[in-house]
Amino acid sequence: MISGRLGTPTSAVEITNVSVHGFWLLIGERERFVPFKEFPWFKDARIGELLHVELPSANHLYWPDLDVDLAVESIDHPERFPLLSRVRSNKPMQPTRSATKSRRVPSARKKRSPRRG
Repeated sequence: MISGRLGTPTSAVEITNVSVHGFWLLIGERERFVPFKEFPWFKDARIGELLHVELPSANHLYWPDLDVDLAVESIDHPERFPLLSRVRSNKPMQPTRSATKSRRVPSARKKRSPRRG
């Protein structure tokens, strides 16, 4: 018996598993692990955002819901791509000294009537 031809893949890239430490990404026939420690942009992402990944070219990944672009090589060799961006803190920022001065409202002064003489 001869089997039929295999169908075409539905996606060139897909997330195959997610753990508390990161996720597994299948690109073509090769699976890679993406640790949250090296790629913090994904740590607080919702599953739907994480699963929505595109492969615009063979060496480029894009998560449109997260606005994250990655070179495939950065997953294979993160030491060659130092982390330049950090996840933002939720701490409110303190206004600078000059910003507080500019917000001050001048006190209302009474106008003096001209002296009559």
